[in-house]
Formats: sequence, structure tokens, C-alpha cells
Amino acid sequence: MSVFVLIPGAGGAAWYWHRVVPELQARGHEAVAVDLPGADESAGLPEYTDAVVAAIGDHDDVVVVAQSMGGFTAPMACTRTQAGLLVLVNAMIPLPGETPGQWWDDTGSEAARVAAAEAGGYTTEFDLATYFLHDVPAEVAAAGAAHERPEADIAFSQPCGIERWPDVPTRVLAAAEDRFFPLEFQRRVARERLGITADEVSGGHLVALSHPVDLVDRLLAYLP
Repeated sequence: MSVFVLIPGAGGAAWYWHRVVPELQARGHEAVAVDLPGADESAGLPEYTDAVVAAIGDHDDVVVVAQSMGGFTAPMACTRTQAGLLVLVNAMIPLPGETPGQWWDDTGSEAARVAAAEAGGYTTEFDLATYFLHDVPAEVAAAGAAHERPEADIAFSQPCGIERWPDVPTRVLAAAEDRFFPLEFQRRVARERLGITADEVSGGHLVALSHPVDLVDRLLAYLP
């Protein structure tokens, strides 16, 4: 049995993982979705990291899974714990000392998003329906409205507090239909920053909501 500690993206709502947690449990594993104070202007990356470290506790055989902006918190938490595996899912991959606010320009994410939209024939103007919810079942998207929360500005100006990438086996999992962080963009960033070839899974940016079974299949395939 492994313990999966699941880090959400911007906003920090643990609800994001609500379709993944029971799927992992049904397959004999433990799963903890961490709720982060994303809307709190007095809390940022250090507080997010504290919450993840507390969730890991003294568990053995821990797999840390980070979605989107959670990619900044995950390596900070892994430097303070004995995590056995880190999986980045449609995640921002930071350099040491880089802030989330710097990441967009440093990686060229906006240009990649617009280019993918032009090639795919959908609007280049960002909206939630087009970029986040296009493959999420309508009933799931409707339920999620009650869990939406903004991401406070404070975290975007705080650096990823690592001196180097943690000494934890790391995998990058990119969704084939992600319109926010397009697949080829994620592959390039993973290769340039971690020397890793990103693996592919079906779904869009919110893959845990749209394709939870496929996502769990891929996560479990990484276990020894």
C-alpha cells in the first residue's frame, strides 16, 4: 500500500481530487487530498508547504502528486520529507528561486497556449469553459462551482525555496488535451528543466475531474 498525498493547483481546493481519492482507495491505497489556503493573502508557498509536510507526516511509501501550480509546493515539501516518488500532473515545473509570477514568461507558456489555440481552432481568449472545463462532465463542473476560490497574489511573488531539485524520483505526466499547458509545451519544459520525458495521459488540464480512472492507472503504473 502506498500513501498518495495530492496537492491541488491555484485556489488550493482539495475537492479537485474528489474523484481520484476513492479510486485510489478502491485499489488498496491511502489517499490524502491537501486543502491549501489559496485565497488567504497572509499565506503563500511556505504555508502551503507546511500543510503538505503535515499531511505526509511519518507515513512511509509516500507518493506526492502535484497539479498545476502545486508544482511549486511539491519540491519544497519533498526536501523536508522522505517522499518516495514525486509525480507532476499538468504542473508548473519551477527552477530554484523562481516565483510563480516569473514562471509564465520564463517558460513562454502564454505563447504556447495561444499557438495551440490557433492550431486547434478554439478561442485564444482565456475563459474557464474553453481552457479548464471543455472535457469535464457537466455535472462535475456544476458541483465544482461551490468549491472555486481565487488564488491570492502573495504566492505568485514568492520563490520556490529549493537550492536544487530534491533527490526524489520524479515523473511528469501531461494530459494530451490540456489547452492551458499544451502537451508539447509541457514536454519541452520537462526536458529542459528536469531532463525528463513527459508521459501522456488522456484528458485536459483538470484531468483529475475529467479522467480520474485513466489518471489513477498512470499513477499506479509508476509504483515499483
